[in-house]
Amino acid sequence: MLDIGAGTPENKTDSGPAFLLVTPDHALHDHRLDEMVERVVMRTPVYDIHTHLYAPAFGSLLRWGIDDLLVYHSLVAEGFRHWELPYEKFWSQDKSTQAELIWTSLFVQSSPVSEACRGVLTTLHALGLDVRPRDLPVIRQWYAGHKVEGHLMRVMDLAGVRTICMTNSPFDDQERAVWQSGWSRDARFTSALRIDPLLLDWPAARRHLAASGYQVSEAPDARTLGEVRRFLSDWSHHLRPLYLMISLPPDFAYPGDPTTTRLIEEAILPFCEAHNLPFALMPGVKRAVNPALREAGDGVGRADLAAYERLFAAFPRNKFLVTALPRENQHDLCVVARKFRNVHLFGCWWFTNVPSMVDEITRMRLELLGLSFTAQHSDAQVLDQLIYKWQHSRRVVAGVLKDKYRDLAATGWQVSEAEISRDVEALSGGAFEAFLLRRF
Repeated sequence: MLDIGAGTPENKTDSGPAFLLVTPDHALHDHRLDEMVERVVMRTPVYDIHTHLYAPAFGSLLRWGIDDLLVYHSLVAEGFRHWELPYEKFWSQDKSTQAELIWTSLFVQSSPVSEACRGVLTTLHALGLDVRPRDLPVIRQWYAGHKVEGHLMRVMDLAGVRTICMTNSPFDDQERAVWQSGWSRDARFTSALRIDPLLLDWPAARRHLAASGYQVSEAPDARTLGEVRRFLSDWSHHLRPLYLMISLPPDFAYPGDPTTTRLIEEAILPFCEAHNLPFALMPGVKRAVNPALREAGDGVGRADLAAYERLFAAFPRNKFLVTALPRENQHDLCVVARKFRNVHLFGCWWFTNVPSMVDEITRMRLELLGLSFTAQHSDAQVLDQLIYKWQHSRRVVAGVLKDKYRDLAATGWQVSEAEISRDVEALSGGAFEAFLLRRF
């Protein structure tokens, strides 16, 4: 292995810098450093700060098991690339039949090389199942012998996840009933308050609030804005959320639609500031690009980050969590985060949560932001997905960190295992928890 150095009086020649041969000791140091980084990354528990999972008390809202793993929107969309089956024919079938069709098409009749397919196999392998026979009934039989509570504990242990943040919507009838019943909180689960309808479909949100006893008008007058703040306060009492959140379309503008702008400026952000809650913004999703695919039919579009810059500048006392869906926004978003200390970037979301994108985005963020971001979240919709999403991401993050620490070693800077642990803990949720406590 060769290293290009600037040279010293002993190795410099008249022709310029010399090529320095790395000694076996250097190679051994690199090997030990790599082992140390690998060990720390693999053993550090993570705070999964954005998921679509639920505590077991939410019943069927917590999806788990092989059929839910297979009938996941990424696999449904991939499956339709192989089928001539009419969309409605697929949706008219029960989940078991849908899962069998996906298993046959994507795992038996072709090699499961996509990230979504590989993820299923990583999960089953970690659970101790032999996937070589391609025997779906045997896998189902294994799951039938387990109950959700024990399975949750096993999955969290295999994934190395210490805490799961749910995404909770008071606009969902089934979920709302659980919150209003006064369920016993599960310390392994925290909450985020999702408010998409307030900004993306005010007429529907207004009807919902009115039916719930809030005095709201079609136009966001002073009384209506006060009632929206009361609604947020009431649901924060139920949920005790870590943050408010919304996913936004590519054409989101600020300032923009007068109703949306006024709700942001006079209801949502004042409430967030008063309670020191970040507002999580997830830009770039295009809903229902192909409605026939249902949940699998959403797409991606480049967001105008200038709108977000204006928002961050206008509300310097508010905190914002941000992750963008388009790859094309990632560099711009890193630069934006460098300019606004009230912005915390987190994870690789949805279509960017594949190894090649996780690698690229994590490297970029480390190079531009240092350690002041959260490297990953799972965005898991099925409990079992925690296993593969975190196993795959840890491998990528470990590889990136090895390169970065080797870069430091080349300058003479050596890192201890304690320092590596500190850094990995920050990237694994520690920086997020510190951001939650900050005030500007």
